[in-house]
Amino acid sequence: MVFKSSNTELNFCDGVGYLTFPNLSELDFVKHAFSTRIGGISDNEFKSMNLAFGRGDPDENVRDNYRIFCNAVGLDYHSLVSSAQDHHTYVRKVTSEQCGVGIEYPRDMESVDGLMTNEPNVTLVTHYADCTPLLFADPVMKVVASSHSGWRGTAERIGQITVERMTEEYGCDPADIVAVVGPAIGGCCYEVDTAVYEKFASMTDLRPANFTKSIGHSKYIIDLKEVNRRILISAGILPKNILVSDICTKCSSDLMFSHRATLGKRGGMSAFISIVN
Repeated sequence: MVFKSSNTELNFCDGVGYLTFPNLSELDFVKHAFSTRIGGISDNEFKSMNLAFGRGDPDENVRDNYRIFCNAVGLDYHSLVSSAQDHHTYVRKVTSEQCGVGIEYPRDMESVDGLMTNEPNVTLVTHYADCTPLLFADPVMKVVASSHSGWRGTAERIGQITVERMTEEYGCDPADIVAVVGPAIGGCCYEVDTAVYEKFASMTDLRPANFTKSIGHSKYIIDLKEVNRRILISAGILPKNILVSDICTKCSSDLMFSHRATLGKRGGMSAFISIVN
């Protein structure tokens, strides 16, 4: 494995590999991590740090992987709250009452593609294998959020919706928010058909010529990370406060799970963010 990144850090602890982002690491009230394939107990296409339920890996393997990961990065396994993603745009406000949901306990809601909290020791967990992770932290109001932005969520501007929800629920000022557009399939690799391209071409306020490209035969390349960056700026987050990870999950499929690279035979990664006392 060769790891190359100018803005995303690969860390190892107890054999577990995980990513962190410098702009969030600078915030002393935030704990965050993004999993890789390294350090778990799963086998075959799930090797080894699979954090996705429902793909054929036994649930207890997945839970053990969560325990291993939390121990390595310094998170409380019992503080985890999972999303329930299906490519929609609902962002849920969670508290300590939801700790364990989606990990130790069954989901109590469906169609939750984003989570937010202002309570310490509640760890938000969202899930990926090419889709775009969006992480948020407001150092003034002490609020964190995490959203899953696949192509549908990106086209529906879940990043903007997350910022709006943080503002409505907690009084956040978008200009104070620090954000990460995390590891995802890059503009080098994300090929789509005409129907998907037209969704993004219609986002004229974001200047789609800067994130779409025709490659002929009714096929196009979309740079989802750049779309999300522009959405966050349009929502009021300052460009200087946004880090866009330069890791493409498909290009780095030895390190990251990629749905496209494996034709769907894969495990999943998770983003973790919480407020610490």
